[in-house]
Amino acid sequence: MTGPDTPGIRVERDKETGVAVVTLDRADKHNALTLEMAGALAAAWRGFRYEDEVRAVVVTGAGRRAFCTGIDRTAAADVPQPPSPYTIDDPLLTIGPKANDLWKPVIAAVEGMACGGAFYLLGEAEFLVAGEDASFFDPHTSYGMVSAFETIHMAQRMPYGEVARMALMGTAERVSARRAYETGLVSELTAPGGALAAARDAAAVIASYPTEAVQGTVRALWSAREAARAQALAHAPHLVTLGNLPAKRQAELFTRRTTGYRTR
Repeated sequence: MTGPDTPGIRVERDKETGVAVVTLDRADKHNALTLEMAGALAAAWRGFRYEDEVRAVVVTGAGRRAFCTGIDRTAAADVPQPPSPYTIDDPLLTIGPKANDLWKPVIAAVEGMACGGAFYLLGEAEFLVAGEDASFFDPHTSYGMVSAFETIHMAQRMPYGEVARMALMGTAERVSARRAYETGLVSELTAPGGALAAARDAAAVIASYPTEAVQGTVRALWSAREAARAQALAHAPHLVTLGNLPAKRQAELFTRRTTGYRTR
């Protein structure tokens, strides 16, 4: 069963299993997020709170090339920023389930690239399933941008040195699905193209259990790390505004980007 879709976001609901699948549906743009998509994601998460038939959710990206490559650069240019170094208007802050008070479990199914702003979503999933050819990287520093929100999300899921290396190496290096599995970011590896099916299977098992107990368990897990995460996120806006290069300089660096990278 499918629900009403927003361009770039597709939602399917399976009443038999109790699993909904949210798909970022801009495969030709590596599933980069528009402002409309960001709003639709927030609305979807909030809506699931009222749908008793939805007991677990899978989030994925269309196609095999990318899960998501963050915000579309054209969309980012349309977001005006306040002059204060203590605040920032970031349309990705509310694209995740926890930011929208959803405590039904969310599993991410990752194929291809997941980078930058994708970590806002991955950081609020309960666990990740990835195809063996998936890869993870954070391009911010290469383009003169501070990786703050992204690294804070990933620091909850990966060892410090792994997060630091991924953020500081920028576009020069990608973390393979295998390495992500070894360091705990990914909980299950599948053959290429198999992540969604595996994530659906896991979600169906979880959805078969009493939802009150499941949601309570999700909330308990998040309580264990919520204080440190909230404190870190409070610093992120002014770190970004103080450390980012002007937009024009960022654009110059982006147009000069190199295609070479190594995977580990």
